[in-house]
This record gives sequence, structure tokens and C-alpha cells, in this order.
Amino acid sequence: MLLQLHRTITSSLTSYLYHRHKHLRTVPTISRQISLRFSSLRSMKNSRGQDSNSSPKPSTHNSSISYDPAVKTDESLLPTQFGKKRKHSNGKRLQIGQSNSKHVAGTDFADCSKVLPEVKPFDMCLSGSRSSATSTGCLNEKWNEMGHIVEGAEQRVLRPGMVLLKQYITLSEQVEIVKKCRVLGLGQGGFYQPGYQDGAKLRLQMMCLGLNWDPETRKYKEQRVFDGSKAPAIPHEFSLLVKRAIQDAHALIKKEYKVSNVEDILPSMSPNICIVNFYTIRGRLGHHQDRDESRESLLKGLPVVSLSVGDSAEFLYGNQRNVDKAEKVLLESGDVLIFGGKSRHIFHSVASIIPKSAPRALYEETSLRPGRVNLTFRQF
Repeated sequence: MLLQLHRTITSSLTSYLYHRHKHLRTVPTISRQISLRFSSLRSMKNSRGQDSNSSPKPSTHNSSISYDPAVKTDESLLPTQFGKKRKHSNGKRLQIGQSNSKHVAGTDFADCSKVLPEVKPFDMCLSGSRSSATSTGCLNEKWNEMGHIVEGAEQRVLRPGMVLLKQYITLSEQVEIVKKCRVLGLGQGGFYQPGYQDGAKLRLQMMCLGLNWDPETRKYKEQRVFDGSKAPAIPHEFSLLVKRAIQDAHALIKKEYKVSNVEDILPSMSPNICIVNFYTIRGRLGHHQDRDESRESLLKGLPVVSLSVGDSAEFLYGNQRNVDKAEKVLLESGDVLIFGGKSRHIFHSVASIIPKSAPRALYEETSLRPGRVNLTFRQF
């Protein structure tokens, strides 16, 4: 009799609460509490039948029906999806979230909360470009002569260890650099828009050569964090250009300072890292220092060599983080800027890109997008 009454009450109450309060998660809990209550009553009755002389054991359950956190909710009593919310990943925000995310096993990124997205390639040249995505080949033939001091161009020692070589790279050489970077940028480990875990994005497209630089951790790594790609190698021709630019900078410093050992002012270096940035006409780069290379490299003051191709940029530099106290110089297409020695740790930034300031012939030969290509070489 008691068992039948229990079943009737439980069934009726559960049905009533379910239809009236479908959004409540406590329905199965209430049903469970009723079951426990009647179970306790049955135990007391059986106990009396077996030993009428023994005292009944008091129930440990409160007579009121309330939520007991110790009782696990039995969601099997409810329809599928009842009262459930979509679970979101607790993983960190990825730097890139383009499309077609896929899980990659067997790597450091195999955590179930992290996915490696396929990065949509960024083409630094406009679609329908007349130029091929491959180099014409003339670059290798004449690269040993690439980069030279142009007569009449303003060559300046901006400060000890900082040299500006104006119009150092000829137009035909700039065309070849664009083509070379386009090929690398469309391949594995090519251009992408870097960002941070809070969702902020840098206002540029970036590609690393030699080693990958992570803007979030400010460390160099073999593989990119978000897709596992390795950095393409630095073309040998680029390294030759950097070497020649440093040699010409040494000649300018020796003439200006009348010193016997120019290495004391601007050390030489063999680049094994290159960061290629493409700035649109709205591109910017905040005031910062380049201090992520090895301790040995930084202590020696091994220089950063910066190549500019495309639209001109307003470049700010100075000893202080305060950008209002910085000096400004215009970097035009074909310019090479070198800073090392005592100038290695200067604060610097790109304040703005000047639209339609690139040589027209460069656009005609490459269909380069409006903006600036900047290659910065350094030795880790």
C-alpha cells in the first residue's frame, strides 16, 4: 500500500513540475528526495515488523523537500538537452581564428582545448597581378652588385651606431625583393596577422624567416604557436644585401668619426632572423625596443638592419618611451636603416604610412598592394 502510494505521488509530482517548469533543473532532485523519504518510511515499517521490541531509528533526512548538493542529479530522467547549456572551451584565445579549424595530434598543440586553424594566405600583391608569383631569376645574377651608395642621395649618421642609407636599393632590385617575399608569403609559414589573447591585433601582416617570433610571449621559436608552421629560411641573397649595407655604413662612419675600428661604433653581424612586415596605408607600429634576441647579441649591440619597399613611412626613434620626445625621419622605398652599438636599444615606432608615395613603376611591375614592405634583419 505504501509503495503504491509512493509511486503515485512521485509520478504525479514529477509530471506536474516538468510540464509547468520545464526550465528547472531541480525536478529530478525533488523526485529523488521523495524516493529517499518513502524509502526511509519503508525501512522503519520493516524494522518494526522484524523486531517489535527495538526502537525505530530516526530518519537522517529532513522532512522538508529541498535541494541536497550531496545528491547527484540524475539527468537520465529528463529529455535530451533539457536544461543543458552549450559548453564553451576554456582554452586560451588563439592568435588567429580564420577558418576550418582542425585538431593536430602528436604536437605541443594536442590539448583538446586548443585547435590549429588553417591560415588563409595573404597576398601582398593585388589579384590579377601581371607579375608572376615566381622570381624572374635576374636577382641571383646581379645580387652581388645589389645595394650601393647613390651619388647625390643623402646618407646620414643619425647618431652613434645609427645610419640611414637613402635610395640604397635600386628600383629593379626592389621589384625582385617584392617577388621573392610574395612567393614566401603565400607558402607555408607565410604572412598572417598577429594578435594577442585579449583579441587585439597588430595593424600589419607578418612573416618570419629563420625563426618565428611570437608577439604574445616575445620569444623566438622553431614553430608558430597557432598552426605549427616552421619559418622559411632567409634567402642567401638577402643576407648578402645586409652584409653589403653594413660595410657601406662602416665606410660612412669611418669618414664621419675618423676612427680606426668602426666595429666599436657599429658591430658587424650575420643575420639568422628576419621579420617581414606588410603595412597597409592604415598600418602602425607602437613605440618599442627590440630586446627579444639573445643576451649575447644584445650585449654586443649587434645591429638591426631595416629595408623599406613601397609607400613611405614616418619613423620615430629616441632614448625614451615617450613618443612625444622622439625624433622623426622619413623612410622611403629603397632606404636602408641600420641601428646597433649604443643605438641598439632605442625606442622606435612607425607613426604612419604615406599613401601613394611609392614609385609608380614599382606598382606597375609588381601590382604591390598600397602599403609598405619592411624587412628587419638581426642575429639571434
